[in-house]
Amino acid sequence: MTKDLMYSQEIHDLVYEAYAKLEAANGAATQFYDEDQLSALPRDARQWALGVGNPLRHSDLVPGEDVVDLGCGSGVDVILAAREIGPEGTATGVDFLAPMVERGRRFAAAAGFDNAVFCQSDIEDLPLSDESAQVVISNGSVNLSARKSRVLSEAHRILRPGGRLCVADLTLSDEKLPAEIWTHPSAWAG
Repeated sequence: MTKDLMYSQEIHDLVYEAYAKLEAANGAATQFYDEDQLSALPRDARQWALGVGNPLRHSDLVPGEDVVDLGCGSGVDVILAAREIGPEGTATGVDFLAPMVERGRRFAAAAGFDNAVFCQSDIEDLPLSDESAQVVISNGSVNLSARKSRVLSEAHRILRPGGRLCVADLTLSDEKLPAEIWTHPSAWAG
């Protein structure tokens, strides 16, 4: 059994600092989204894509559903979910950084999606009601949390019975990494 090498708050602070310092992103969207999806996004939103995959590809969204994106960043997946679920549904993005939440709001408005909403919060303690979503997605954010089981517990709490969880993320399959890597800030934030 692997023991945590740092405290949860330290990890939270390291990740917060790394993402708060970002002045621009690498535009990873072209790697994960098809042309139809990319065409629905404002150019700036494509440039701020920080995810590691495309959770929407496997989420089977249906018009009218309520979707929550944990660690939404600049809102790329929120905007695309809002488009798929239509005006009868709501796509809610949750991120712990105010600049990311503001960026998401701005990009969703530019894309013309009134059903995309954003809130600032840690994904380990969601400000959402029990059973408030049919679908919970996340794109490269669960791995950034020191309390992954808490993130998944919160996702379960807000999912309606029969709801779906679709996560694109990174995992470590070999626990032979030296402590210097496990405890390095860029290892947690990257």
